Amino acid sequence: MRRTVVALLALPLLTGSALAQATGTPGSAAQAEARRAAANKPRTIEGINTVWLEELTQPEFRDMLKDGYTTVLIMTGGVENNDGNLQMNKHNINIKLLGEMMARRMGKTLVAPLVTLEPGNAGPNIQPGRAGPMLSQATYAALLFDMGNYLRSMGFKEVFYMGDSGGNARGMQTAADSLTKLYADSPDRVVFKHIPEFYNHTSVVQPYIQNELKIPEGIKIGASSGTSSLHEELGIDATMALADPQSIRFAQRVKAGQAEINGIKFESLAWLQELGRKVADLRVNTAINAINAYRASLPK
Repeated sequence: MRRTVVALLALPLLTGSALAQATGTPGSAAQAEARRAAANKPRTIEGINTVWLEELTQPEFRDMLKDGYTTVLIMTGGVENNDGNLQMNKHNINIKLLGEMMARRMGKTLVAPLVTLEPGNAGPNIQPGRAGPMLSQATYAALLFDMGNYLRSMGFKEVFYMGDSGGNARGMQTAADSLTKLYADSPDRVVFKHIPEFYNHTSVVQPYIQNELKIPEGIKIGASSGTSSLHEELGIDATMALADPQSIRFAQRVKAGQAEINGIKFESLAWLQELGRKVADLRVNTAINAINAYRASLPK
């Protein structure tokens, strides 16, 4: 009886496969040619003004690629513990803001779908309220490798990895190095490069705020928390407020008399957002300068 049921279940599959071969439908040369013709058909409507790869139609992307949009940014963020006042997707808010700014300033550049999870180990214990979710390092590196490899197959010539969280650097570097090695002898030259200079909260932003803007934030340069004892600092609050004030719970903090960080009171939302513009400009320009320096180092 069991063999009869299995044989009966297999019949529709065999019949469908035989029918496809007989009629030349799915996978046939004619169908493939029809798809190619449709993909190369001239557009009849205008495209939109976006640098986000996922927002383009396939014909819009095809035409932008022909126009020289052969550079793509893979921006990595994450969901993590940010103590009391910041949304757990802090890094994702930053990379969405800064990724678009970078692509527009660089020109002929698109941004891949954001990588919104970061690496971390779950472990065997249940921790109610723990931040996340996260991915294992092996899964994370494989994800970034596959993304870069697929973007290469789409026609991009430069693939730059940039992350807003320190723990992302290992996976980005591994993916970029592995792809560079894999295609080292390929006649179709594609650049895969991790830009560590993008992660510059402590190396660039903190000195800028304290030394150039003369804002005496109570945090030691290089540290991730200051006198407020939170995993939070003024530069990050400022860029998040620029993107979305609710992400730092600005109104709620004002109402509770907690609109400050590390001894610096937020004078107003406009004041904080203006600081956010300055910090965003600094971070973007620092990363673009690093990309341009790397480009200049490549053999002609």
